[in-house]
Amino acid sequence: MSGHGEQPSRPRAGGVASGRLPSRPANALLSRNEPMVWLTGGGLVVGLLMVAALVSFVFWQGFVTFWPGPVLTLTTHDGRVAMGEVTRTERYLPDPTAVAALGPEATAAAVAEMASDDGRVRRRLVRTGNFELSGEHFRWVEDFQLAKGGEIREPWAFVFERMSWGRFYGVPEACVLGDSAVATGPEAVSALLRDRSSADAEAVIRVRTGDGALADLPLATIVRAYPANHLGVGGRLGVYVSRWHEFLTAEPREANSEGGVFPAIFGTVVMTLGMTLLVVPFGVMAALYLREYATQGWLTSIVRISINNLAGVPSIVFGVFGLGFFSYMVGGSIDAVFFADKLPNPTYGTGGIMWASLTLALLTLPVVIVATEEALAAVPTSMREGSFACGATQWQTIRRVVLPRALPGVMTGAILAMARGAGEVAPLMLVGAVKLAPELPVDLHFPFVHPERSFMHLGFHIYDLGFQSQNSEAAKPMVFTTTMLLMAIVLLLNAAAIWFRSRLGRGGSGSKF
Repeated sequence: MSGHGEQPSRPRAGGVASGRLPSRPANALLSRNEPMVWLTGGGLVVGLLMVAALVSFVFWQGFVTFWPGPVLTLTTHDGRVAMGEVTRTERYLPDPTAVAALGPEATAAAVAEMASDDGRVRRRLVRTGNFELSGEHFRWVEDFQLAKGGEIREPWAFVFERMSWGRFYGVPEACVLGDSAVATGPEAVSALLRDRSSADAEAVIRVRTGDGALADLPLATIVRAYPANHLGVGGRLGVYVSRWHEFLTAEPREANSEGGVFPAIFGTVVMTLGMTLLVVPFGVMAALYLREYATQGWLTSIVRISINNLAGVPSIVFGVFGLGFFSYMVGGSIDAVFFADKLPNPTYGTGGIMWASLTLALLTLPVVIVATEEALAAVPTSMREGSFACGATQWQTIRRVVLPRALPGVMTGAILAMARGAGEVAPLMLVGAVKLAPELPVDLHFPFVHPERSFMHLGFHIYDLGFQSQNSEAAKPMVFTTTMLLMAIVLLLNAAAIWFRSRLGRGGSGSKF
């Protein structure tokens, strides 16, 4: 036995007997999980930067498309003249044999430029227009090929935007009506073009091109004309706004590479809203049955697996299904019963905006079902049990307790479906989207809504411009602008849905148990 003055032994600080785990160095990164924080945060930053770079690039290219630039007149050593707007500038490595075959002045200029920039030279892509005279829309011009003083800005160089044949560049000399000149000289013609009411629609504008040729442009075919090198900032801004107004409100022309895209905007919005109104009710009903009514077993698991697999099916497969089932089978049956007198010309048995909306509704149905099921599962079971304890039926519980609290999640599924469906192109090529649809699916003529009509879509419009245009360089700026417009429409629709979701979330929050 130990004496009263004997103190019991104490375990060493930090030992197991003290009830504490051995301490680690305070600067150990692994003990605080710092590497994973940096890794996950870095992944988020990289993803955000990629999205921001993509959106910024598209929006920048789209916004500058309609800004009017100066008109240059470039003359090369061999006497060729290119008058137009510079659309792109780049540096490249020229072929030495091609440089050696040039004249002595061009060769010397090329060698001097190559020596100052690691063998590269600058060239500019000039939009020359005047297609009916030159047979080309664009021309590459290298700086070393320019003659001495071969780059000038003609003070009265005009840009003529026309209903057909694209743009025309030149200096107006007169406005002619029959055998008499209505206006003579660039200044007089410029004043006449600003005030069209004082000119006869049958008059023609006589224009001298950069190489000295004369051409007559009918005044009735000129959409817009302005002296590019005479405009100040205010004048350029006026042309810019005028072009945007035409782009948003007019129909396309020149194989969709000029003019506006209003029918495509209208068709995109109507198709997206129709798809959303079709897919949300069916998706919510399917999710309610799977989550609230169906017995959870192997059959329900197979259905869920099938829905998840359906989300990975290529969109073109849905387009083929929509064409075969909706257009040919359902639409053909409608034609046989109600429009037999119009056969063999189909009414509903071909592509239309109704079939396109139904096809995209099938495409986005798995998104709505999965999102709605997750929202229903997030509602606490205690709320259901409390409702049952008060004597409510299962449907009353779902309608008054479960659905109000799951509505924000349902809206999330609708937003995701809307975003995906608005940008799909492949199915629409088979079930209703066309290159040009003058008649809108909704108008002021009875019966006001025409679900059988084909329609234009911004996504298909982008595809047509980028891959089906007769001149890809001429259509490239419009591709960026249309892409920017499609992204803006999707963002606006999603923003409206998010606002509506937030209102639903505040209204159905209720009190917590």
